[in-house]
Amino acid sequence: MSRESDRRRVLIRTHDLFFRAKLAGTVERAGWTAVTADDAPIAIVELREDADILEIRTLMAQGSRVLAFGSHVAPQLLRRAREAGANAVPNSEIVDTVERVLAGA
Repeated sequence: MSRESDRRRVLIRTHDLFFRAKLAGTVERAGWTAVTADDAPIAIVELREDADILEIRTLMAQGSRVLAFGSHVAPQLLRRAREAGANAVPNSEIVDTVERVLAGA
């Protein structure tokens, strides 16, 4: 894999396989490659439990920019993800956020 393609990878960590496919399509339309393993300069993490906050911290420590999303009825997880350094938004905003971030990256 070339260095340029290494820089244009997005790690997608979601629990919902259908939503993973939707995010992968969004990533690929923006000219990036969606991956589900390894490291990448940008990571998308679905928030459902405390372990997801730990994953955000780990990804941030590895140098990834993290976009997190979760239910609007779980504001404490969104807040904790922001405190960990992620750009965290409700589910309804993640596709627009991914498009905006990848366009500016």
